[in-house]
Amino acid sequence: MTNLKQIWQFLKTDIGELGKPGDVAETGTEITKFALEFALALGLFSATASPAGIVVAGLSGAKLAIQGMRLYRNKTNQEPSLEEWVAIASPLAYLESFNELVQSNDLLQQVNLQPANLQPASATPPTNIAQQQSAKLEEFQLDEHLARNVLTCFHESELAQVLNQVLSNQLQQGGINKQEAEILTSWVAWKTHQHLKKALEDAEDSVRQRAELYLSGKRQESDKYYSLNTYLEEQIATKPLDPVFREIFTFKDIYVPLKVQPVNPKKGEIDQDAEPIEIESWAKAMLADVQKQDKVMFIQGGPGRGKSVFCRMFADWVWQHLHPVWTPILIRLRDIRTFEKSFEKTLQAAVGCNFAATDDGWLTDRDTRFLFLLDGFDELVMERGTSQELKDFLWQVEDFQGSCKRNSEKGHRVLITGRPLALQGIEGRMPPNLERVELLPMDDELQQQWFTKWETQVGKNKSSAFQEFLQDARCPDRVRELAKEPLLLYLLAAMHRDGKLTVEMFEGASGVGAKILIYEQSLEWVLTEQRKEWLNRKLTGQETAGLRRILAEAGLCVVQSGGECAAVKTIESRLKDDESAIELIQQARERHGEDALKNALAAFYLQAAAGDKDGYVEFAHKSFGEFLCAERLKESIEDLTRPGIKRQEFYISTDQMDRDIYDLFGYGELTPEIVEYLMALLAASTEFQPVKLFKRLENFYLRWCDGEFLDATPENLPQKKMLQMREQAPENERLGLRQVDIYAGLNVMILLLELNRYAQLKDDLKDKITFYPCGEKDTDGFDVYRLLRIIGYSQCIGIGGFLGTVSKFLSRANLNGAYLRDANLNGADLSGANLSRANLNGADLIDADLSGADLSGADLSGAYLNGAYLSGANLSGANLGDAHLNEADLNGTNLSRADLIGADLDDISWDKYTKWENVQNLETAENVPEALKQRLGLE
Repeated sequence: MTNLKQIWQFLKTDIGELGKPGDVAETGTEITKFALEFALALGLFSATASPAGIVVAGLSGAKLAIQGMRLYRNKTNQEPSLEEWVAIASPLAYLESFNELVQSNDLLQQVNLQPANLQPASATPPTNIAQQQSAKLEEFQLDEHLARNVLTCFHESELAQVLNQVLSNQLQQGGINKQEAEILTSWVAWKTHQHLKKALEDAEDSVRQRAELYLSGKRQESDKYYSLNTYLEEQIATKPLDPVFREIFTFKDIYVPLKVQPVNPKKGEIDQDAEPIEIESWAKAMLADVQKQDKVMFIQGGPGRGKSVFCRMFADWVWQHLHPVWTPILIRLRDIRTFEKSFEKTLQAAVGCNFAATDDGWLTDRDTRFLFLLDGFDELVMERGTSQELKDFLWQVEDFQGSCKRNSEKGHRVLITGRPLALQGIEGRMPPNLERVELLPMDDELQQQWFTKWETQVGKNKSSAFQEFLQDARCPDRVRELAKEPLLLYLLAAMHRDGKLTVEMFEGASGVGAKILIYEQSLEWVLTEQRKEWLNRKLTGQETAGLRRILAEAGLCVVQSGGECAAVKTIESRLKDDESAIELIQQARERHGEDALKNALAAFYLQAAAGDKDGYVEFAHKSFGEFLCAERLKESIEDLTRPGIKRQEFYISTDQMDRDIYDLFGYGELTPEIVEYLMALLAASTEFQPVKLFKRLENFYLRWCDGEFLDATPENLPQKKMLQMREQAPENERLGLRQVDIYAGLNVMILLLELNRYAQLKDDLKDKITFYPCGEKDTDGFDVYRLLRIIGYSQCIGIGGFLGTVSKFLSRANLNGAYLRDANLNGADLSGANLSRANLNGADLIDADLSGADLSGADLSGAYLNGAYLSGANLSGANLGDAHLNEADLNGTNLSRADLIGADLDDISWDKYTKWENVQNLETAENVPEALKQRLGLE
């Protein structure tokens, strides 16, 4: 039996003796002041020791256990027993582990212990808890059984528990809360095992042989800490070191933390009165604020704004500076294949590592506290086509975060990123505990920081020349704006570096057109410069065009598979009728083997898919896939209006058009980004024939509304597309006949709405193209119930299916006289829409954007307009009886002759431009603001 007090009383000496020449192993990290204070409290060193003395003596924070054992041998001139070796090496190895953690953990480096607490444990009598625990440690008796436990699994041993208690109390006296102190001590104890193994290498043969039997007795691979460390080293530490596309430099080399601004939770808009803040400072403050433990950190930003890069950089920073108080877990939401009813189970499946997969209690383990970074809420792979799933997911996260505040065994935090467009339709139904901020474009200061890093990579001359390009008066303002987005700033800089970007090429480009030009130039740059020897020779113009078609097909396949990745064999199968593309693929195979296409695609902003998806590729950035998909759609859409030969009006027959539409659009919803690219590409094309295109698509739309395609026998187009999708990927099994049919029809409806909007801005087209979803009122083609039937049918893809798919595109729609009683149009963008005389009785228009809409004569009785944006809308003569207008924005709204009988006007806003002339039954309305009563003389 070995008593720790006796052996340490014998060993205790001043620091100069322990550090004298010959006793110190090769120096490593110096022992920190805080680690020394802890050692003094344990009584491991003399109370006369000081941090300065440690440095002077050369005592290293590394290999303390080896130094201690050498000192013991020098003083006794004999080999220690196993129990003596454990009694000396274990506390010093524990101190080594603690000292190592102090070096990296920011929280520990800020701790300030009071001198009064640093009396050695041998002080008599003990005057505080720390001294009492230290005294308990000194009285600890080590027999062979307890020594074996230390070597078998130190962090579960009895000695570790006592050391943990002493350290935890010291940390708490230094200002660290109890939960964080216990997490830190648990990790110190776990890492101690590694330092014991190193010390054993210097031990005597008799001790080492006995100890190694115990050390190998437990497989460390099965330990949760080992699994966590492996995850952090392989999945977190490597992310900042990934190369930027095909460059030799990494994300870390050019990363600049951006700024964010708080978002108004009611309207989802940036709070202009709030000051911008550096994003990492905001995230760190959120983690440190215990009063916001129930808040989900929610970062929104458009494509290319740097959301994903921030996640990988911040996760690495948390690992380096805050772990284990906070342990980062980075999850791309696009990688989650199945969402469980329990959010905890969803996380467990998404992480997949041993520390989570084999332990159902991993989230209630007091020794770990996670920061979950969930990147890309707009890329959730669920039942596509509705915003309902996103809303349900956010509420699951809200419930989880709330439980973390209520349950002291959890304490985790969640950070989510994604595009704000995905939130349309659910703004008014989002959880209240989201702390939302939006990523801002780079300001001049941040841009200059980026240029400094860019200069390090390319040299001063090229960096300066690029800055001069942006400052050139001929450079379009839109290009300068795009240069404030990290992704496009890199693309512009890289192309300019390679001589592929000049101010002359942007002449006449504006808006999304400038962005498209950048993408087109970047593709050309990749095809002709970065990969000009793809086939070990320079490609001909025809071959370059063929390769571009391959990329466009890849873009379509990736989008159709859910916007994440696509199988290479699927891309090839869709190209089987393209002779030039097939010839290119065959030539590549002859030179580079069977994986030639996959390897080639990996050079063009694509990469091997994450996880175990062998044979799949995904775009390095979602925007490239969307742009290429839009290019692919443009080609097929232009083919629809190509003239036929002889008696055939069009080259593409109606039957073939129907097949093409289901093939191109029967997969899921068109995103606003793809539609924006597509319309801009069409508008710039000399082959775009909007009137003919509109008539052909409208013909399809009317036949779809009548159920022609779904009811066809024996084999119909929805069935063919369904089977094709299921054959291409197992995850497409959720697409049945109805889903395929609904998406094909709704996507064509989106195109018709966009063509209508485009035509209204063109004097030569606005009288030729007008889309009436219900048909033009007072004509034979008018069907008052058509849109309501579409909304009802669309619920087959989920509650709110129509809303989630089409509501983003209803701006300026012609819905004159439409029957929409009780329709769900929550959060829909109906700005500028013609809803005159429409029946919206009981309709859900909560948070809908009705600014500038024509609602004259509409029946809005009983409608829910809570929080609706009605600025500039025309409600003259509308029936608003019993309507709910709580918090509605009525600035500039025309309410003349509107009937407000029984309407709820609680907390509405209006201005001097709001028209109240001859408004009816306002005196019967509920919650009429006093200021409005005074204005209208109702008091």
